[in-house]
Amino acid sequence: MNITFLGATEQVTGSRYLIEQSGTRILVDCGLFQGGKESYKRNVEPFAVDPSSIDALIITHAHIDHTGYIPVLVKNGFKGPIYCSRATYALCAILLVDSGAIQEEKAKKYSSEPLYTIAEAENSLHFFKTVDPDVGVKIGASFTFRLIDSYHILGASFIILSDGKKTLTFSGDLGRPHQLIMKNPPSLQQTDYLVLESTYGDRLHHQGDPIKELGDIVNETVAKGGVLIIPSFAVGRAQTIMYCLYELRKQKMIPDIPIFLDSPMAIKVTNLFCTFSDEHQLSGSLCNNVFKIATYIPTAQESKRINAIAYPAIIIAGSGMAAGGRVLDHLKEFISDAKNTILFVGFQAEATGGRSLVGGEKEFKLDDHVYTVQAEIKTIDTFSAHADYEEILEWLSHFEKGPKKVFLTHGEKEAAQSLQKKIEKQFGWTVVIPKYLESFDLD
Repeated sequence: MNITFLGATEQVTGSRYLIEQSGTRILVDCGLFQGGKESYKRNVEPFAVDPSSIDALIITHAHIDHTGYIPVLVKNGFKGPIYCSRATYALCAILLVDSGAIQEEKAKKYSSEPLYTIAEAENSLHFFKTVDPDVGVKIGASFTFRLIDSYHILGASFIILSDGKKTLTFSGDLGRPHQLIMKNPPSLQQTDYLVLESTYGDRLHHQGDPIKELGDIVNETVAKGGVLIIPSFAVGRAQTIMYCLYELRKQKMIPDIPIFLDSPMAIKVTNLFCTFSDEHQLSGSLCNNVFKIATYIPTAQESKRINAIAYPAIIIAGSGMAAGGRVLDHLKEFISDAKNTILFVGFQAEATGGRSLVGGEKEFKLDDHVYTVQAEIKTIDTFSAHADYEEILEWLSHFEKGPKKVFLTHGEKEAAQSLQKKIEKQFGWTVVIPKYLESFDLD
């Protein structure tokens, strides 16, 4: 068995892993690189192997950095099955089509060809095949795999791939224990080889109460008569924020001010939470009550109108890294007024608007106009759905026998190197940080 790392090496985005044995090729995850110009180059360069030569694709979860390249793969000749959980398929039907729209918008803006279109994203959905948890599926003559619910987001799974002699496990994005909505990630007992994420391999999450922290920021903004803008990921994070606001309002810890969910994608995803209620901790009735807390803003016209309403108010909008989406229009409107607050509630990748703002930049460039940053910039990292290094080490401690090798991916270089040292010190395991396009024989 051989594995080649086609992405997420010394960076967070672009998860793509090629596994080969006896003429069978399997791709695990097929994500977009996200960030600056280098990411764009990797997305448009020819794929490392002929897509038509790949027998199957298996998906850990629906986030675009794990799935967003699928329409390109299909467009360029891939015709195999795309295996994933039921919830992951439902999310991909939303996220990939939205990504296609974004690609079309970018192409129009820069007078170029889109990476893929809405129609190509929709066509790629025909190749998906859903798999129930913990059911063995055979690929070719050599491989069998299982999906294990991992609860990072709806539908997220560990992938356990076997050739009959050895096992290769992919953590995907490792969730956290004691999340507000999602269940705890299960422990695993053994694997021969492990591909493990390292997003927060050099950091510990703040251990405060996220509901109280959010309430304090809401009340501070209300006291100034301002607007609280929350750039949010559509999957998981927007729903968690609404849950917190529901609890705060129920306990009368914040005033009854308007709350807007200004993200068509987040609105669609929110509806799925009540469909897949077995994957999280909210009962059916509570799920319905929580998600009534916000006024949904489906159209761009309505989005523009909420900038003119009476304040204070809360606006939850995508994208979570302020790298696109409707939140940019709200930043134009509110970022230069000191009574407003911009609250980031998730990881901010390099070369994104969110990273520059949390890094203290006092000027913010949008559409060739420079805005002076007067609004207060805040962060809450307790909402993260990615395990920090202590939580990763705790998850690893349940292995009855150490893997022969651990490959650290999905983390920036410093985070991966820090986690490598911690795993080697605590467990004495062999830990490798792969380079882009590097291959390893798993014997």
